[in-house]
Amino acid sequence: MNFLYERITYLFDPLHHLWEHEKMHRKISVLLVMFFLGSLIGIELKRQGYLPASVARYIPGNHFYAVQAAFTVVLILEVISLIFTLPCSFSRSVGKQFEILSLILMRNAFKELSQFPEPIAFAGNQVAILHILSSGFGALLIFALLGYYYRVQAKSADEAMRPVDLYSFVAAKKGIALILLLVFCTMGIHSGIQTYFGTRETDFLHEFYTILILTDILVVLISQCFHPNFAAIFRNSGFALSTLIIRIALAAPPYFDVLLGMAAALFAILLTRISGHLFVRQKKDH
Repeated sequence: MNFLYERITYLFDPLHHLWEHEKMHRKISVLLVMFFLGSLIGIELKRQGYLPASVARYIPGNHFYAVQAAFTVVLILEVISLIFTLPCSFSRSVGKQFEILSLILMRNAFKELSQFPEPIAFAGNQVAILHILSSGFGALLIFALLGYYYRVQAKSADEAMRPVDLYSFVAAKKGIALILLLVFCTMGIHSGIQTYFGTRETDFLHEFYTILILTDILVVLISQCFHPNFAAIFRNSGFALSTLIIRIALAAPPYFDVLLGMAAALFAILLTRISGHLFVRQKKDH
């Protein structure tokens, strides 16, 4: 098994380093700006009738679609960062998922704009405006709860393992992360092909979240092999439950998605406070 763990680490660490490198972030940021400007130019060319019909049918006619597309790319990048965060502690991985939820709510707010006429008018769009307020303030509240969550974050249960077990556990999570990255890329390419040919337009990010829930449960079970402690298992299972609530929030209609997202964040905060104070003190008393 040690040979397998070494090979996994050999594959994962260079990819992780490349993705987190400052130069890579700068290049991605520049490409994102170019993508946004290119989308605006393409939409304007269609509106002016300068594009052939074969091309124009794939391009929306509302400028606000460019905002939605840009935020979708940001979300894809954040999900990739989440995959690379998986080998870290459970609490850090869950925090990353709350970051993504807040961005999804923010994207939903801008997504409503794509239904507005140009120029923007209030009359006849009252429901969409309420959805924008709900998603916007929901994203802000979850952002605030996330900040508090990071402040009260307890030490990871992984740190209590023996060094040998910790290395094996982290290597196992790196292997799962590599598989997740391959699945995510495959789903993204498949979704792009379906959208291009008009077969089906789907948000594969929501579908990928279902895989993340199953992955979290798998990691909880694997952690039990290396650290069979009740408090640690309960804590990690609780974090997996919070990600399940996030997944339900993504499938929920407006207003309920915010309430479920806040409930998931509050649950994670309470779980962190209890496991990081009561059970740590109990362990010290013994």
